[in-house]
Amino acid sequence: MKIIQVQFAGLRGATHKGGWTTELEPESAVHTLISIKTDEGVIGVGTVFTSDLLVGAALEVLRPLLIGESAYEPERVIEKLHQNTFWLGRGGAVTHTISGIDIALWDIFGKITGQPIGRFFGGRLRERVMPYASLLMDEPKIMTANLKNLREQGFRAFKIGWGPFGRIDKAYDELLVRSARETIGDDSFLAVDAGGSDAYWRGNLRWAINTSHMLADYNVGWFEEALRPDDLEDFKELRKQSRVPISGGEVLTRRQSFTPFLTGGAFDIIQPDVTKVGGIGEFRKIATIAEEFGVRVIPHGWNTAIGLAVDLQLSSAILSADKVEYCTGSAYVDDLSNTPWQLDSEGYLEIPKTPGIGFTLEETKVEKYSSIKGFLS
Repeated sequence: MKIIQVQFAGLRGATHKGGWTTELEPESAVHTLISIKTDEGVIGVGTVFTSDLLVGAALEVLRPLLIGESAYEPERVIEKLHQNTFWLGRGGAVTHTISGIDIALWDIFGKITGQPIGRFFGGRLRERVMPYASLLMDEPKIMTANLKNLREQGFRAFKIGWGPFGRIDKAYDELLVRSARETIGDDSFLAVDAGGSDAYWRGNLRWAINTSHMLADYNVGWFEEALRPDDLEDFKELRKQSRVPISGGEVLTRRQSFTPFLTGGAFDIIQPDVTKVGGIGEFRKIATIAEEFGVRVIPHGWNTAIGLAVDLQLSSAILSADKVEYCTGSAYVDDLSNTPWQLDSEGYLEIPKTPGIGFTLEETKVEKYSSIKGFLS
């Protein structure tokens, strides 16, 4: 079975805010879908957390390396792409694009073998996983109304992040966290994301240490991106002094970038994004290294429904991955299929057992958000 076609589609019209200093607009394209077709008509889909302009340029280089390749050997084919693109700069848009290709190839492999892809990664350790409702912070009145609505929808785990947190003063930071805890109750999980990968992030080590002590008073499950992404030494010190688990890593790519943070003891939890790191195969390698150092793995998932589906499959096979991120209010998560995501009575999502990544992408929805026809044909 040979690869005969690779297509991409940037999603526009309903792009969710990112919390960044230079905020996204609805027409901004930062999520790009990829489809791969075989000579036997099997089609796999993937997703990339990168502009479609960059994905399109990367595919000009990658497509000749893909066409005619076997669809039965995703890991070998992906390594071929990595090995032939070192000179373009490992870790940038090319690596991001390879991530989407990798997801699509595993989707194909699962379909042709009739298995959910989680079964290929060591077996299914769980049949359901708890999604945490991930939302941007806002003034307390607005944020608490959003949290109340999400709890009424059945969510029992939450993460609040970015917005004004760490950008006004410590009293306001505590007001936001206290308001969130009072709204969701003591029986719900709460994580806090400072958004240290925002442009010109001002939070320093002293601020992060002091803030981590405050978060402990509200039983916060982890403190995410408290520092700039490359501040390795400060992350190591923060982890030593923090009373809550420290997490990060969503902007890192490939295992080589994660290694110094894992060997140096910088994180309690790493959060690779499968749509950036190099795909499913690379994610699994990172998770294996993390396991050796006793570091938990929680997928970063501020992307699309395809990314969420892959995170569910990965979580089925990674022992410490007991939660997945659910980007609330995103049409690209909630509206790319005619079958909505459904929480059970305890706030969990069932991990699909259907072949491939376990998600059915609707072609009409792709056209709705990209104006591209024939994406799955």
